[in-house]
Amino acid sequence: MNATVRMVWWVNRLRCMSVAEIGFRLRRAARAKIARGAALRAAIAPAAPLPRARTFTTHAAPDLTPAQVDALLAEADRICAGHVVLFADRSFDVGVPTIWNRDPYSGVTGPSIFSSDIAIDNPELVGDIKHVWELNRHLHLVRLAQAWSVSGDVRWLHALEQQLRSWLDQCPPLQGPNWTSPMELGIRLVNWALLWQLVGGEASVLFAGESGQRLRADWLDSIHAHCRTISRNLSRHSSANNHLIGELAGLFVASSVWPCWKESSAWMEQARRELEQQARLQYSLDGVNREQAFGYHVFSAEFLFVAGLVGQACDVAFSRTYWSVLQRALRFLRSVRDVSGHVPNVGDSDDGSVFRLDAAGSDRAAQLLALGETVFGAQPASHPGVRWLLHALPGKRPDADTHESDTGWAFPDGGYLLFGSHFGEEKEIKGMLDCGPLGYLGIAAHGHADALSLTLSVAGEQVLVDPGTYSYWQGQKWRDYFRGTSAHNTVRVDGRDQSVSGGRFMWLRKAQASIERMPASPHEFDFRGSHDGYTRLSDPVRHLRSVRFDAATSTLVVRDEVSAKKAHPVELFWHFAPELNVRLTSTGLHVRGKRFALQMHTTGSDLKLELVRGAENPPLGWYSRCYQSKEPSDVLRISTVSSAVPVECKFTITFF
Repeated sequence: MNATVRMVWWVNRLRCMSVAEIGFRLRRAARAKIARGAALRAAIAPAAPLPRARTFTTHAAPDLTPAQVDALLAEADRICAGHVVLFADRSFDVGVPTIWNRDPYSGVTGPSIFSSDIAIDNPELVGDIKHVWELNRHLHLVRLAQAWSVSGDVRWLHALEQQLRSWLDQCPPLQGPNWTSPMELGIRLVNWALLWQLVGGEASVLFAGESGQRLRADWLDSIHAHCRTISRNLSRHSSANNHLIGELAGLFVASSVWPCWKESSAWMEQARRELEQQARLQYSLDGVNREQAFGYHVFSAEFLFVAGLVGQACDVAFSRTYWSVLQRALRFLRSVRDVSGHVPNVGDSDDGSVFRLDAAGSDRAAQLLALGETVFGAQPASHPGVRWLLHALPGKRPDADTHESDTGWAFPDGGYLLFGSHFGEEKEIKGMLDCGPLGYLGIAAHGHADALSLTLSVAGEQVLVDPGTYSYWQGQKWRDYFRGTSAHNTVRVDGRDQSVSGGRFMWLRKAQASIERMPASPHEFDFRGSHDGYTRLSDPVRHLRSVRFDAATSTLVVRDEVSAKKAHPVELFWHFAPELNVRLTSTGLHVRGKRFALQMHTTGSDLKLELVRGAENPPLGWYSRCYQSKEPSDVLRISTVSSAVPVECKFTITFF
């Protein structure tokens, strides 16, 4: 980021802050500068004599099938050989021994200097910081602890000792890129706590002998530095999103598992109190994460679950209200999944996991729902990841409301409405309409410009899709495209996004959607709404959208109008899943899946229909299944010039 771009970013960032936040950040920066040397000395100061930490796991590893054991040990072997899966399913060579400050994607090694002096957005200095952080969350080290737990083979403990020793040597407190994000410290603490439990805690052979005792002492010193750093750098004001939940969860887990210092009880109580508050603030009354990003819906819920389960194990129970928030979050997630388990790619997602106790690339939404069924429904844990988590964190089940319904269709407080028929059945039609806010707090960091967009799934096949995220740190044009209006099934006016971006994780002006006619049911769905994103134009434009679905005829009708004094260029986009066969015909558009066909007819004035796939300049026609991955997909772009004449698209669905 050059000086001019950085200056523009700072100006935009200031525009998103309140006066109170500006004062808070100035005071924090001043304290950090003044106390830089003292903070470094305090962070690395030897800890006082320690009481014993808590160990919850006292019984044998969960029962696994021979195939599951073989897969686990094979992954552990790959980890020891330096091949680690990061994000959902990409394997990287991280070195033997691991080079912890190196970005395995670009090969750039970050400097071992004071963490606050590192510009994490400078790829020449740190590479892609997401890759560095992902490796240093230590999800893969827990897999080595699992391998020890199922096999009893001491070589896994030796591998763990080598990995932890190298990390502690390469990443001393407050030095290097792995101390630049308090949330990353929180995730690392969660995984260290799981690792600690799985190897047997204080009594582990890992700590035998002089080298083991030195490892234990140095590890605990680092844990203390992690807790201290988080407690002094909690994300506040417009940054108090999933980062704050992650920081608090890590602080609560660490101070509960290792109540070893005079500050531990205060850290634990502060974290518990603020987690209770953030759970209520960051999830709507109907269970939707307010970042309007479904990946972070799961991510934040994972943090809340882990903290809650540690509280149960330590007999420091969270409230009934806290657990009710999680129940509602699971209800929403269960509702938006289609019969094949697909969840729309709404908002940002970086495939971030709080823990990974199952095979890499497994369905995290399914795991979260299975965890809820076990914790709230008192059902036996059938999901492997859930069995491992409850093995590491055993305890009584929380006091929670058992009367929450399984699913719903209307989530107006969160901003989503479902339409369709035969939910959960073989011939399911499930659509989702986005009529909520752009995102959370002043910067709405992970929201997309997708007001009044919709998605559609038929017979468990994704049809109309949200293309996802792709990457945070690839070229700016890709970040702008995937979060922009043209990447969503909605209308763009004058070639501009509905909302105004101020940076990769910042929106300056946010479109606000309004519900003008609420549907009565998902089967006879009749919606009308609008948004004000284009009222900022010199000739203000209001986009109005009507959506009707009739279950009896399996017909969806979407009507779009733009209301303005003058004519404006208008584009309507329909994004289709990559697997589908999509073709323009003389009568409209024909789409064919494995078990269905969809015919679309369009009416309007002077319409131009164009099928685009994999265009690069500007980008259009791309789909991202997971972080850092993109592939071409078909997009129908309907364009016209209008000030009032509506465009109507009628979709008729038939099954084979």
